[in-house]
Amino acid sequence: MLNRKNKLLLYKLLSLFSVVRGYNILMITLAQYLASIYILSPNLPLREVIFDLNLFIIVTASALVIASGYIINNFYDAEKDLINKPTKSMLDRLVSQRFKLTTYFILNLVAVFLASYISFRAVLFFSAYVFGIWLYSHKLKRIPLLGNIVSATLAIAPFFVVFVYYRNFETVIFVHALFLFLLILARELIKDLESMAGDLAQNYKTLPILYGLKTSKIFIGLLALFTLVPAWLLISEFDVGYMYFYFGFSILLLVIFIFLLWKAKNKKDYVWLHNILKLIIISGVFSILLIDVDLVLNRIL
Repeated sequence: MLNRKNKLLLYKLLSLFSVVRGYNILMITLAQYLASIYILSPNLPLREVIFDLNLFIIVTASALVIASGYIINNFYDAEKDLINKPTKSMLDRLVSQRFKLTTYFILNLVAVFLASYISFRAVLFFSAYVFGIWLYSHKLKRIPLLGNIVSATLAIAPFFVVFVYYRNFETVIFVHALFLFLLILARELIKDLESMAGDLAQNYKTLPILYGLKTSKIFIGLLALFTLVPAWLLISEFDVGYMYFYFGFSILLLVIFIFLLWKAKNKKDYVWLHNILKLIIISGVFSILLIDVDLVLNRIL
């Protein structure tokens, strides 16, 4: 049995894991490695990719900066989250604001230090990434639409640094990136619909608050329609192996999403829409394996 002190420590660790959204970071790390193996360097031996020290440092530095980004975002959104996410907010508050800020600075310093092993350009990238996340959390997220676009851009930045590392600039990679960017942007706008109560209380000027639910739904619906374009292109114009099943599934879910979006009326409905987009994004990570199911086995030797 754990004593009171050990239980408190366990709760604080769970709180910190909740603040940095450790599950999201694990998914991003997995996605970076799978993208490196299957999309960005398909001709390199598997061992060379997995045991590439530079790639490991890039992925680790990305994870640290993303974790620090969640911390600073949580710091600025503490009051809003009390309204929109009361249960999670109570867990997050087990860790003091001072400790969160200390952890934020330590994670960023370690990330930039690790980047210095690779190159000065890597240091510049991660320094700019840290600054961009802070600027978004502190100022830009309050600007309608621009804040959403910046958030989606920051979300795909870890993949940008990996494909620059491999210097693979094939068209198919940009189409993949466009598909992911549009999905994340739509998800960010749905989150604005979910959090209207807290945004109103904190005087955030989001798209639904400024222009209303109908205009926001029309914009998000058009965004979902635009997302169908890269999905269809990846099926019809590029060799994505069995991943075409995933993109076909995504097109079906996006059509359902558009239909449910127009009928949505309350927070519960918006949570369902959010989960549909989240399902498409998460399943997309594992679906990378479908590009060539025999690839890993063939590249072990």
